[in-house]
Amino acid sequence: MSKRIVIDPVTRIEGHAKISIFMDDAGNVADAEFHVVEFRGFEKFCEGRPYTEMPGITQRICGICPVSHTLASAKAGDAIMAVHIPPAADKLRRLLNLGQMIQSHALSFFHLSAPDFLLGWDTLPAQRNVFGLINSNVDLARAGIRLRQFGQEIIEVLGDKKIHPQWAVPGGVRSALTAEGRAKIKAWLPEAYATTKIALDLFAKVLKTHKAELQIFGNFPSLFMGLVTPDGSWEHHGGKLRFTDSSGSIIADQIDVANYADYIGEAVQNTSYLKSPYYLPLGFPAGIYRVGPLARLNIAERMGVPQADAELKKFKKLGRGAVTSSFLYHYARLIEILASIEFVEQYLADDELSSHYLRADAGINSLRGVGASEAPRGTLFHDYTVDRNGLLQKVNLIVATGQNNLAMNQTVAQIARHYVRGEKIEEAMLNRVEHGIRCYDPCLSCSTHAVGQMPMHLQLIAPDGKVLDEKMRG
Repeated sequence: MSKRIVIDPVTRIEGHAKISIFMDDAGNVADAEFHVVEFRGFEKFCEGRPYTEMPGITQRICGICPVSHTLASAKAGDAIMAVHIPPAADKLRRLLNLGQMIQSHALSFFHLSAPDFLLGWDTLPAQRNVFGLINSNVDLARAGIRLRQFGQEIIEVLGDKKIHPQWAVPGGVRSALTAEGRAKIKAWLPEAYATTKIALDLFAKVLKTHKAELQIFGNFPSLFMGLVTPDGSWEHHGGKLRFTDSSGSIIADQIDVANYADYIGEAVQNTSYLKSPYYLPLGFPAGIYRVGPLARLNIAERMGVPQADAELKKFKKLGRGAVTSSFLYHYARLIEILASIEFVEQYLADDELSSHYLRADAGINSLRGVGASEAPRGTLFHDYTVDRNGLLQKVNLIVATGQNNLAMNQTVAQIARHYVRGEKIEEAMLNRVEHGIRCYDPCLSCSTHAVGQMPMHLQLIAPDGKVLDEKMRG
């Protein structure tokens, strides 16, 4: 007699989400929930593996941001070895991460988000995507593709592969920047600057035509968290943690990443496989905080490079205290692209990146190591506990999308309260909810929503639990 094994939900896929919108007795939206119905299990099946293998294993978590995971993992390995990696290795890792920032942010802005606010919310999904953008403005679409290619070129020059480079290791990196690689990256700089200027000018116009979205798309008070330098400047691969509130006040600062658990709690909700981290001193769910480009620019006092510093001043004028509208994640991404290009240009002038002293050698000097780095979507933590042989006993990963989970739920509810009328889900409302999630650029559907269509199941639920209407996409 044969057995039937049912897997529900289907796992190991990136990109399936469900949204439930709950109505009250008066027919108004009472609440909304964003459900992630995929389960990855990396934390559990990595147990028993040598910590030295983790940069290669964990980068398979995501095909869009493998660099982020391999760098955070390598930093956790540094902590287990209790070493300071060579200065050249640190600079090279930073250069790799800047390439990751550029390629991922370019993908998010040009391919995933721009079709929404350039082609219009009421445009059907079949046209409201990157192909529709190509038909509408082929030069802009091509420039966006080329900008992303520039970021990928940096990754390939350093790591030999655009995706899943086997390059960063505990203690340092495997190879230096060659003269040929340096010249190849340098040749891209004028075009990268020009495209970023076009995008910034474009979004300045969007801000004037989308004032309603600024108020409705995830505009609410919350905390913000990310890494900063000792003097409070923008940081992407080092520094310490800082939390600020919606007034812009610093509430916790210069926190060693190894002590993240003293400030970040992790809640589990039975409606989603995605964890819901929160600021521990305020409890759950009051401790809602956001990470990623919007948060990094809110907590930073300066970018540290001139052109991005000028844009940061404009950005900060869009808020009273902190900038609280999630629609401005898009603007923040563009500013981070500009900053990344400026820092790339600085690193190309540094001869130390050609050094061959790239790796510190040591054994197991600590049974726990925490590595943190700023992924494009926000602060990423890798926390490893090992035995004396370096075999993993416990793994904890806190990813950016999870840290934005509470904020994404609140964003969906805010948009639904504004646009849902009656017992029907209109297509334009579905598009707006989809974009509310897209503001955060969550890693839910890396393999499928690059053409503008996020697989999504939306239900409108009455107080008695009856499903009034539902729509499925993808």
